[in-house]
Amino acid sequence: MTFTKTTEQSSKYEHLEKMSVQELLSNINQEDKTVPLTVEKALPQIESLVTEIVAKMKLGGRLFYIGAGTSGRLGILDASECPPTFGVPFDLVIGIIAGGDTAIRRAVENAEDNATQAWIDLKAFDVNENDVVVGIAASGTTPYVIGGLQACNEKHITTASISCNAGSPLSQTAKFPIEVVVGPEFVTGSSRMKAGTAQKLVLNMITTATMIQLGKVKGNKMVDMQLSNSKLVDRGVKMIMGEIPVSYEKAAELLKKHGSVRKAVDNYNG
Repeated sequence: MTFTKTTEQSSKYEHLEKMSVQELLSNINQEDKTVPLTVEKALPQIESLVTEIVAKMKLGGRLFYIGAGTSGRLGILDASECPPTFGVPFDLVIGIIAGGDTAIRRAVENAEDNATQAWIDLKAFDVNENDVVVGIAASGTTPYVIGGLQACNEKHITTASISCNAGSPLSQTAKFPIEVVVGPEFVTGSSRMKAGTAQKLVLNMITTATMIQLGKVKGNKMVDMQLSNSKLVDRGVKMIMGEIPVSYEKAAELLKKHGSVRKAVDNYNG
């Protein structure tokens, strides 16, 4: 099989510096419009992975993301948003980036080229056979990510991947590969653009569908969300009002008493 990094091929756009701001924005927007349609083609792959994650979590397992650069940051973003959105523990979905937390804000030189470090990073969390480890890499060639999945495979830990090239080494390593082939970037090789958008869409799907399957959403409401600020408290009060026949003041009282929308509704006895 011939493997080509399609995200790094020359774009059809040339001489970007000669474009007006309007032309730049319009052309970027045109490219971005293609991303959801490309993600749609990968839905069967995403479905298979979500089904596996749900089964593993029901056994007490966790979901790990490993990545470098933009891909690593996107994994951390998705993981960090699960506890406040769905009320799950902070160690249920875990994002790990090559180079450690320093790399979240600034690049760490050569971190992504270390093929053995990801397994060391995962071992710090006592990763085991109940867990699922998802490697994220737009190119599908990042040594840090591939090495991590290879080590997991050897330890019989379920592996998956999200990449934006077809038939990449990463896809060939993962048990559950997801390929979203977005094509050349507007700025050649800048995988923070269409590839980053595609990865974010896929990550949204994975955790949202998983949490719904695990009962963390009622109707379409985030009934287990953390009430960490006044805006969310107000939203929680209105959710309660939508579920049971009470006034705003009564709903606020119930929410304060029970600490979550779900508990407030479940314990209401009229």
